[in-house]
Amino acid sequence: MSERRKDFIVWVRSDLLADYEDRKKIVISALENGYFNIVTLEKDEPLRKLGIFNTIIQRGNDFIEDGEVIGRLIEIHNRNDMKEASKLKNKVKYLVISAKDWKVIPLENLIAEFQRSDTEILASTSTPQEAKLFAETLEVGVSGIVIGPSSPQILKEFRSLTSKESETIELTPAPVSRIAPLPLGDRVCVDTCSLLRLEEGMLIGSQSSCLFLVQSESIESEYVASRPFRVNAGAVHAYVLDAEGKTKYLSEIKGGDELLAVDTKGSCRRVVVGRSKIERRPLLLIEVELEGTKYTTILQNAETIRLCTREGSISVSELKIGDRVLVRVGKGGRHFGHSISETILER
Repeated sequence: MSERRKDFIVWVRSDLLADYEDRKKIVISALENGYFNIVTLEKDEPLRKLGIFNTIIQRGNDFIEDGEVIGRLIEIHNRNDMKEASKLKNKVKYLVISAKDWKVIPLENLIAEFQRSDTEILASTSTPQEAKLFAETLEVGVSGIVIGPSSPQILKEFRSLTSKESETIELTPAPVSRIAPLPLGDRVCVDTCSLLRLEEGMLIGSQSSCLFLVQSESIESEYVASRPFRVNAGAVHAYVLDAEGKTKYLSEIKGGDELLAVDTKGSCRRVVVGRSKIERRPLLLIEVELEGTKYTTILQNAETIRLCTREGSISVSELKIGDRVLVRVGKGGRHFGHSISETILER
């Protein structure tokens, strides 16, 4: 998978419906589906009691946040409207584009024109099919969408398009070349706010260029009950892949962070960290070799820790030289978690 672009922005408009109770249902549905940027009318102050969300006030063609105009709505009917939209480049934070009859080429023109500006383009839509088109236009796509829902129920249909769950990561089976017990060290357990599936885990490694898929503790053992919300991730120095495709040190992980849960097919989803636990435990170095390059990760030396394979998973206590475990191989190095092209050698 290529480096992820920044979060896809999603606004939900409750202000388009005439009846207050209908607008209330839209806000409730938006919150239930994980959308927290909600456009409301100024008079709908009571809707804020439904939950914590980012309130964007609609006033005419302006969108206002904390008293400041952050966006402007432009309806595109002809070339003159396109020219008016162009005049707003670098003048507003968000340009919200709406059209009765969408044509891809005008949208491509705007995306190309605004790509290196300080103004982000959001496309108005009422259907998931349109949203998919906008996200893929020119590969770069718009910065986000503004959903004008026809009913509360339709918001659920947008989730697969606006979340990271539809993305995949390429995983490679790598042969184990070395297994070495180590003395005590500090290791991190990551407890999430989700129940992880049997084939899911997190990508962990000592080098950012090769991350091992460490399975969640979803298998019950002879000695310990299953903890399907937990990944016993490894030593504090190791990298873990977060929800934006960047790396963080395991020692930095704390409650409220979002990490990436990945299954053996490479499918991804965001999970929220509930807590991390750092404890001193005996450690185990595991090394793989791919195309002449060696990569390592350091895990707790215990039979409940498992690495994922094409066939399922294997406990580190049963791991043998030559076993092929799943890894995510990347190119270049990382600087403050971001992928960079300069040469970095990590051993």
